[in-house]
Amino acid sequence: MARRFLLLLAVLSAIAVAARAGEPLLADLSEHLVKIDTGFTGAKVLLFGAIEGRGEVVVIIRGPRAPVTIRRKGRVAGVWANRDGVTFENAFSFYQVMASIELDEWLPLEVRERHQIGVEYLKFKPRGEISPAKEADFHAALVRSKQRLGHYGLLEGNVGVIGGRLFRTEVIFPANVPTGIYTAEVLLLRDGKVASAQRTPLYVSKSGLEADIFRLAHEHPKFHGLIAILIAVAAGVGANAAFSRR
Repeated sequence: MARRFLLLLAVLSAIAVAARAGEPLLADLSEHLVKIDTGFTGAKVLLFGAIEGRGEVVVIIRGPRAPVTIRRKGRVAGVWANRDGVTFENAFSFYQVMASIELDEWLPLEVRERHQIGVEYLKFKPRGEISPAKEADFHAALVRSKQRLGHYGLLEGNVGVIGGRLFRTEVIFPANVPTGIYTAEVLLLRDGKVASAQRTPLYVSKSGLEADIFRLAHEHPKFHGLIAILIAVAAGVGANAAFSRR
């Protein structure tokens, strides 16, 4: 209850500021840090704000970019194996779009392309020279792979607008959400054009023992590997001792 009351105060403050300053769009998140620990099962973050005047709201959540390799399987000497692959240098690790109404009914193509609204408009750079047809094929495969993981999605009509002024939506992060610095971009569109835009950062990071292990693996990989080997040996010895008593 206390948290909801604070959020309500934040929204009312945003409206008051917008009215005084004449800002067409103000947006914020209920929290700017999502902590991942050993018991993490996913998280919901409330995105809310206020608009001045008419318009439709589009929310785009983007995770950090990172290289992603997509491989195609095929039969080699009668055995299924990785036959071909493409690495995209700058793929979003997470991508979600939400809007106050369905996008295809009114949003012009040039706006979708410029702001990369929709998975088909995402721009990833392939490593090396490949044909446009091959790039499109592997681009689609990358999107399908991310969608299966729950990292890419499109939730049209999921932004609620109340009284033509307030808007809210929930950003849902799955249990396997990648860590890093995210961006929540909110667009206010009028007559098919962007009237105002605002970006807000969001941090997804590991905490507790999970964070310590993650930090050790990245900052001291050799030491982390040695510990992993020792743990595996100890587990093997313990299992062998348990079975030998039977």
